[in-house]
Amino acid sequence: MLVPRRETRRVRVWRVRADEEVWEEDWVAAEEPLEIRVTYFPEPGRPPETRSVSVTMRTPGDDFELAAGFLFTEGLVAKRGEIRKVTYCSGDEPQEYNLVEVRLTPRAAFDPSRLQRNFYMTSSCGVCGKASLDAIEVQGCTGFEPGGIHVAGALLTDVPDRLRESQPVFSRTGGIHAAALFRPDGTLEEIREDVGRHNAVDKLVGHAFLQGGTPLSERFMAVSGRASFELLQKALVARIPMVVAVGAPSSLAVDLARRFGMTLVGFVGEDGYNVYAGEERVGPA
Repeated sequence: MLVPRRETRRVRVWRVRADEEVWEEDWVAAEEPLEIRVTYFPEPGRPPETRSVSVTMRTPGDDFELAAGFLFTEGLVAKRGEIRKVTYCSGDEPQEYNLVEVRLTPRAAFDPSRLQRNFYMTSSCGVCGKASLDAIEVQGCTGFEPGGIHVAGALLTDVPDRLRESQPVFSRTGGIHAAALFRPDGTLEEIREDVGRHNAVDKLVGHAFLQGGTPLSERFMAVSGRASFELLQKALVARIPMVVAVGAPSSLAVDLARRFGMTLVGFVGEDGYNVYAGEERVGPA
């Protein structure tokens, strides 16, 4: 009988310290492949087809949210009503809990050719920054108008501690990323963990998407590591106007934030933070 995968694994480790060397058991974050398959209707009146759209290395858990979030943030589905059902693939598959099928409704406008375009846009090989930013506009993403949410600077300096306190897998393993949604008053609404920072964001956005909670224009997102172009792109699709990172942003993440009117904060900690774009949404009070 197959059982769902676990978020952590125990391993034997040779622990070396200045005063001792000893064999012990330790916890590590689990990492396994997840294949996302989509069953869709290519044309009215034709039978459905199933297509594999992604294989990602992830920490098991919240797999349905990850699949839905990936399809949404990559522009492959636009509305919650386009998804009929999300299940693990059943049958004789030996990796049943590493295979997720997303069944779309007949009215869903799923275009498999977008997969190749999205791969080109997110690839780090041979794609210049301007081409990547232009591709986002081609997808139909529009910039944010000035204003909207406003977050006190004092709340931002608490973000790293708030993330750490809400990361059970990190507490056990010390090696996993987190993405969280906050209200402007500092209330932490949801948090997700994964070995891949982009997966953590997809799980987080996927949760809101499946609950009918998107767009997320009245929230800001915090990530435990650096802020990359890919994370900003996913936030833009989910209409999250502000991204706060414990680590550094990339140059293309800064360019994306400035071009689309987003707020980007990096190196946030108890002693302060850097605002790279959209400083009007961050206040001293």
